[in-house]
Amino acid sequence: MPPSREQPAAADGGIEENAMAILDTFGIKDSRDLHDDRAAFLEAVRSAGLAGDKPSSPTRRMYDAVFQILQSSTSLELTIASFHLLMELGKQYPRVYLTNSGSRQALVTVNESWSPFLLGNNVASGEIGRNTSRSDHLFDSLRFSLLTEAMVEASNATGAHNGLKHIENMVLFQYLVCTLEADFVPRHIAYKESLDWVIIRESVLNVLLGSRKLVFKMFVKNCISLLNQHQREVEDDVSYKSASDLDSSLTFSSLEFEREALTSVKKLFIMVINLDLIRKEADKLGLTSRADGLRNPILEVILEELTYNQIYLSPFLLAFTEWKWKLQIILQYFSRYQVKPAVRTRRSDNSQQDLTVESALSMFSTEASAKAMVKMMCPEVAQLLLAHAYQVCLSLDGDSSKAIDAAKMMGASLLEISCKFVSAFQNLRKINTSIQISQFEKEALFTAATLTSKLQNE
Repeated sequence: MPPSREQPAAADGGIEENAMAILDTFGIKDSRDLHDDRAAFLEAVRSAGLAGDKPSSPTRRMYDAVFQILQSSTSLELTIASFHLLMELGKQYPRVYLTNSGSRQALVTVNESWSPFLLGNNVASGEIGRNTSRSDHLFDSLRFSLLTEAMVEASNATGAHNGLKHIENMVLFQYLVCTLEADFVPRHIAYKESLDWVIIRESVLNVLLGSRKLVFKMFVKNCISLLNQHQREVEDDVSYKSASDLDSSLTFSSLEFEREALTSVKKLFIMVINLDLIRKEADKLGLTSRADGLRNPILEVILEELTYNQIYLSPFLLAFTEWKWKLQIILQYFSRYQVKPAVRTRRSDNSQQDLTVESALSMFSTEASAKAMVKMMCPEVAQLLLAHAYQVCLSLDGDSSKAIDAAKMMGASLLEISCKFVSAFQNLRKINTSIQISQFEKEALFTAATLTSKLQNE
């Protein structure tokens, strides 16, 4: 049970006054004195809200000041310190949490608690009476989308200040995604037990993505670009800036936060996928209404983007490591080229869900079928998708916790899939003897051939 919020940390009037002073200094050119004042303020908030025998929740003004330090500092030290403070306060004083209630867990929502998001519910419950100028730093749907745009554009920027601002944005994005997760995860658990769609409808994630201020397809496209950029930079193990542009410590920090940003985008994608699955279930149960709005499921948007911008495909598949959804994307990609039955039934309407790794490989089982496929899709793309699908199958081998779902999506044993994988590459090679095979694909092919030989001899 989270600590009591009845005695706010503002009982120490000095901290509250400092918060007001901090808020009033934003927009003023930074100086050593301002840096020291902000560092001392962060430590005071930490002491009052987290230390001692009776810590108490900071006031809204104090939260606002810490959050603005995160966004508007020219110091890497302050950026990181304010980020960690907000994360720790979020764990100590959660806005949403579960509590035991008889045989099930009950969801508790503390509506009056501070949030970095300024959405419909926030305005209705907690922001009335607040000076709107004090809320400019909070995030609505549009500003959240613009943050992702700024992160994408930062790859073309130069100079140390832009490098620090990019790190600041990455840290900010990480914090916002963690906040979305802290709100969504307990709601997801509560929904599974109750099937109460209202719990999910009121989630910050659902309200954020359902706003007309956010163009969902563009938002997903920006997130895919982020995923791909960060994947390339992490792979290269160098900063996107030259050593002459940035201090070495800033370069190291950039690399660390590139990795964290990569994790945050994947975390966000998986949350939205789960949100879409819940929405689909709620639709079937008749729990939704027109007021809930409509948008395309994120998997459809991702698939469309990867289909029409194939340059994104390889880095996306390398970065998106969550096996189930990665395999689902690959199979849905192939399903676009699957021969559909002439008579559409309830089952055939969902044929893309029935496609398995085995049936995808069967599209390349003969030279003739492989030739028919490459007339519709690029052979290099086919090889890449098959290699990643095979890699997922290998990773699932022997994992009993995933056995049921894995068997449904694989559609055959690992031996059968290994044999068909080798055959598919052989048939693609027959069609085009000069086709290029990447190192990743060569390793997958070698593994499949070795495993096939080993299993057949056992």
